[in-house]
Amino acid sequence: MACRMGSQDRLSRIAAGVILIGFALITGNVVGWFGVIPLITGIIGWCPIYKPFGINTCKMEHSEH
Repeated sequence: MACRMGSQDRLSRIAAGVILIGFALITGNVVGWFGVIPLITGIIGWCPIYKPFGINTCKMEHSEH
């Protein structure tokens, strides 16, 4: 898998996931469990939606030819 998710993107997803899961645990609202999705994608550093849309937040070094 190519790098498509930068560190800031990953940290944001992990934080959002933890907040949403915490919301679900505190309030009992089932919608908060959708926080599992950004949490997992942030931990593994890969999002399946990025490739079809051509999104890339990973900083890559440009090589000189």
